[in-house]
Amino acid sequence: MEAKIVLFYKTIREAEAVAKAVSADNVKVPQGLFIKTIRRAKKVFTKIKCEARLQTFMATIDDLLSAVSVAERTLSVVKNN
Repeated sequence: MEAKIVLFYKTIREAEAVAKAVSADNVKVPQGLFIKTIRRAKKVFTKIKCEARLQTFMATIDDLLSAVSVAERTLSVVKNN
């Protein structure tokens, strides 16, 4: 199974912050799972490959999107203060 997720941001700084925030989670992953996140301009690209169970694949996507949500909310709070 494979997923490619692309997120778009208003600024390069926002994209960079989100990419760095979620990349920390990609360091140690179980065998059979590959995750890579990169930033290009105002976009954040994440590629997920999973040779494990469907539940692992879905949980990985859910974890990624949760981490993105936390990073985006943090950016929003910082910008408004």
